[in-house]
Amino acid sequence: MNNQTQLNPEVIKKLKHVADKSNWRITQLANGFYQTEHRDLTQEDTWYDVTRRETLVGAEAAIDGSIDHYNKKIEAMKGPKVVKTF
Repeated sequence: MNNQTQLNPEVIKKLKHVADKSNWRITQLANGFYQTEHRDLTQEDTWYDVTRRETLVGAEAAIDGSIDHYNKKIEAMKGPKVVKTF
């Protein structure tokens, strides 16, 4: 086994949490920019800022990109994927 498959269960839980779009929100800042934030795993009223974008569409795209990134990390934890056998 490699280190990727031996991750701490808390890390796995965190990755799954931030890979769930329902744990994200977009807020508009005073300067007009949109900030993406994800909810804390244990404290529902605590949010962490992640990115700032000029448009609402850009902010949602950033969230979607982050979710895709975290889902790939979760998939990688399963170890190498066989793509071809002979």
